[in-house]
Amino acid sequence: MAVFGTAILDADGQLDRAGLRERIFTDEDARRRLEAILHPQVRSEMERLVAPLKVPYAIFAIPLLLESGQVDAVDRVLVVDCPTEIQIRRVMARDNVPRTQVEAVLAIQATPGARVAIADDVLVNDSDLETLHHQVNVLHQRYLEWAAGRPNTLGGTD
Repeated sequence: MAVFGTAILDADGQLDRAGLRERIFTDEDARRRLEAILHPQVRSEMERLVAPLKVPYAIFAIPLLLESGQVDAVDRVLVVDCPTEIQIRRVMARDNVPRTQVEAVLAIQATPGARVAIADDVLVNDSDLETLHHQVNVLHQRYLEWAAGRPNTLGGTD
């Protein structure tokens, strides 16, 4: 609240997510201030969550990985990609928001080409769930093989 004041609270004193979203997508300085607050906290939380795990690998869903400059925080980058028009339709349906709002969000994010350029692996999610599940299973096997050849860096012990 020290940065954004009470203008981002609703009548009940709770965070007005829609209002904050509107502000950060129309005010670049506000967005950068919010990112400067959140990104270090997100990275710390990632490290805290992964530390006790005793698994071959972990996947973090980080929508703004490239934009946050946190690419060095991970061993591999997996991009789940789809054509922009499909992405727009899916977000509109999921979030019940207008196309213009989705397009505004996409406009400040890294382009699909930029994300794919830093990716170690790419899953194309432009079909049905069965196809996506098959791709995920193939990738899971590759990740298990890759992790088996590496020292355990996810916390715990081997």
